[in-house]
Amino acid sequence: MPLTATDANTPVIMVLEDDPEIARLICMSLGEYGFRCEHVSTGQQLLARARRSAPDLCIVDLGLPDMDGMQVVRELQDGSPCAVLILTGRNDVTDRVLGLELGADDYIVKPFEPRELVARVRSILRRYQRAAAPETPTERTIARFADWTFDASRHALSAPDGREISLSAAEASLLATLLRRPNKILSREQLLGERDVDPFDRSIDVRISRLRRKLDDDPHNPRLIKTVYGAGYLFSAQVAWS
Repeated sequence: MPLTATDANTPVIMVLEDDPEIARLICMSLGEYGFRCEHVSTGQQLLARARRSAPDLCIVDLGLPDMDGMQVVRELQDGSPCAVLILTGRNDVTDRVLGLELGADDYIVKPFEPRELVARVRSILRRYQRAAAPETPTERTIARFADWTFDASRHALSAPDGREISLSAAEASLLATLLRRPNKILSREQLLGERDVDPFDRSIDVRISRLRRKLDDDPHNPRLIKTVYGAGYLFSAQVAWS
């Protein structure tokens, strides 16, 4: 069925869930708030669909019949980078941290409250929209700092020697947020988006660690992304946008 103009501007959410009842609940809950959902039940189906056209966000169940959900997250970020929300019945912190290490944006544990799921999806999408959009109509989206170049519109990071560094969609969003407010302390709440942060939520810390590695920033003595204990993180460099 061809898309209307309204449909074309509506975020596309891919739901990877092998339990039809849970999938129906997710799609119904998101549909009530204006999201367009497509449901698939296997990891291979999702990856094939994402290769044709990357969705705005994927909700990925970790317990799948055909492949490990973590592998799906890894292949998504390698081939069709997009926002990812992990849906898991595994109440294991190690699994959640691994998912974030692979590039997922957030996670939610079954059983979940539908309103919380919608709130997480909205928060992730808002974060991406803010990171990619210029702050003013005339502002460009290319940032230069410490001999590095970052194109926020393409999520492309180039090293001083010209190498292009692969970023997950989550890492690119976080880097754009830091670069738009250099030399200012940003709390974990500001970096995560518009939701309360559990004191034990380590998702931003995991992403900061990944960004430091990709920016060749010594984690023991970082020169670019500095930790301000008890307050948050600070991007310590001059940034020129063009």
